[in-house]
Amino acid sequence: MKRRYNRYTLPRWARSVKGICEQLIIPFAVFQGLRTLFFPTTFDVFLLTVFILIALAIHFEVI
Repeated sequence: MKRRYNRYTLPRWARSVKGICEQLIIPFAVFQGLRTLFFPTTFDVFLLTVFILIALAIHFEVI
């Protein structure tokens, strides 16, 4: 049976890292989106995909 995720059971350092990621992932994704729009490379597209997936996971509280 799957346990329900509780963010307060994480160690203090992990909560602070998660909070920092929540604040910075959207600006990083926007910057990477603009960079991919003007200078598209395979690595840029891959990195943008990873940033979008992380942002969605944080938004839907998967992480």
